[in-house]
Amino acid sequence: METPKALQNLQLPLPSPNNNASRVVAFTTPQSYAARLSHLLHLKGWSPLWCPTVVVEPTPHTKSNLQRYLSSTPQTKSRLQDFSAIAFTSRIGISAFTQAMDELALPPLSPFGNTFTISALGRDSELLNDSFVSQICKNPERIRILIPPVATPTGLVESLGFGRGKRVLCPVPLVVGLEEPLVVPGFLRDLSSNGWVAARVDGYETRWAGKKCAEVVVGMSSEEGGGGLDAVVFTSTAEVEGLLKSLEEFGLDWEAVRKRCPQLVVAAHGPVTASGAERLGVGVDVVSSRFDSFGGVVDALAFKWKSLEC
Repeated sequence: METPKALQNLQLPLPSPNNNASRVVAFTTPQSYAARLSHLLHLKGWSPLWCPTVVVEPTPHTKSNLQRYLSSTPQTKSRLQDFSAIAFTSRIGISAFTQAMDELALPPLSPFGNTFTISALGRDSELLNDSFVSQICKNPERIRILIPPVATPTGLVESLGFGRGKRVLCPVPLVVGLEEPLVVPGFLRDLSSNGWVAARVDGYETRWAGKKCAEVVVGMSSEEGGGGLDAVVFTSTAEVEGLLKSLEEFGLDWEAVRKRCPQLVVAAHGPVTASGAERLGVGVDVVSSRFDSFGGVVDALAFKWKSLEC
């Protein structure tokens, strides 16, 4: 996969095996999040090593899925009119939804009606701006933006409250070539248990990045690379599975990587990712307690290394 120019500009040159001045931190995020995380690692003086193990993006098929709920005419209302809320669990879900609205002749929601809630996690909510609101409804007073204090799917369910039979649209990923993480069905189940009628729509696609996606991790952890990998940061369970699946193509497993890099620290962006990694057999050393942004996991990793130096 070609490294985007933005990432090329943010990455630092990798140190030689004998130079411990800069720690090498691999991260497996998809492209949509990579530049942001790379920048945060760069600010700590570390060497970011982008190793995307999943591709996350909308496709013509997923755009069509969303537009079935959004399309309307002067004579017919959109299917979204029958809903009371939208629950976004990822930034790419909001981006895909916005792209689907870009091709609409009319906003999907009438300016009249009950309050309509749109919820998102942490910094993902930045995308629920005035432009987004004006695309979805001409009357911004009808729209309520909900940002849970705890940036997890469970926190989102708790913030939405009891649904009383109201409908909530949930744009979630269509997972291809990997096992669907438990978080999505768990999220939908929790909504239903809390009185919501949750409608799943495959709003974008998450797929394995391919057989060679772990190549840079394999190279940096090898003898030739001097075992020069200091940390790996995971931001989703799918990324962990994608890495393990690629390692198998190189005749390796996670235990082999650990043996090659005994100093390796594994960091997870929040408890959901940590739980998924542990379930797949990848032990996690650092879990961010502040996971509304990637700054939490980067700071947690810095604290871990500082404590080891004491």
